[in-house]
Amino acid sequence: MEWTQVFITIVGSVVASSGFWAYLQKRFEKDDVKTKMLVGLAHDRIIYLGLCYIERGSITKDEYENLYEYLYVPYQEMGGNGSAKRIMAEVNKIPIYSDRKRGEV
Repeated sequence: MEWTQVFITIVGSVVASSGFWAYLQKRFEKDDVKTKMLVGLAHDRIIYLGLCYIERGSITKDEYENLYEYLYVPYQEMGGNGSAKRIMAEVNKIPIYSDRKRGEV
């Protein structure tokens, strides 16, 4: 009887915890249409900007931060990969300058 009570308490705590519900919500959001749209838009923007910087032959620190931190990292966390990953690998090979004047070719 005592073990049953402990087990019920543990199960009840897990179900009532916000972490459990956050986990379930995250699982269902992955296949959500809005999530797919955001991943698609991020992919398009990463490809477009990445190719612009590669063609220019350089990127500024601010441009790199915007591309990497605010587009690529969330894109990866949402499940994106493939061609955007290849573009970022190429962007990582070009010179990074601290200001726009040095970044322009």
